[in-house]
Amino acid sequence: MDTGVSVVGSGQVSAPPDVLRISFSVEHVAPDVATAVAQVGQRTDAVIAALREQGIEASDLATTTVNVYQEYREHGTSPGYRGSHMLTATTKDLTGFGRLLNAAVDAGGNSLGLNALEFDIEDKTELLTRARELAFRQARVKAEELAALAGYSLGSVTSISETRGHIPLHEAVPLAGKAAFDSAINITPGDHSVHVSLEVHFSWA
Repeated sequence: MDTGVSVVGSGQVSAPPDVLRISFSVEHVAPDVATAVAQVGQRTDAVIAALREQGIEASDLATTTVNVYQEYREHGTSPGYRGSHMLTATTKDLTGFGRLLNAAVDAGGNSLGLNALEFDIEDKTELLTRARELAFRQARVKAEELAALAGYSLGSVTSISETRGHIPLHEAVPLAGKAAFDSAINITPGDHSVHVSLEVHFSWA
């Protein structure tokens, strides 16, 4: 059995985001699968074209989910089939949300849904390095305190285990028809936080 002490240290570093991701959905209900798929495809293409016209590069547009399923309806009524596409647009223009939303609504109409938006940091390397440093310092301080209480001195580090995460800002915006949107819609990015936890095992000296 290894002797020594295991402690957990955590570090969190925040910085302004530099990326905005917007998740749209396009849906259509039709009496048959073929029509549902065709209509959703056409309307999704229209939304993509509208976003491209607003300066979003093709490489910054991605289809994340495609679904087609039969909707539940009361017995005796004709079946309906819902087709849906989920599309994510990524931009570094953090102030362009209202403009992109209006363009997507104009193209997709009532078939468009806004699922979420997320602010993020494209390259988190420096933030993670700083968060690890903070986490390790905290772990060593804890270990030294415990060693002193137990009457030992710390030796070398024998193992380190890392877990990490980030804390982006998510916003859910319900759609209530085209009239609900205005180019003056503003959103506030706030700071984006990166969190690292380290489990560190120190041997006794």
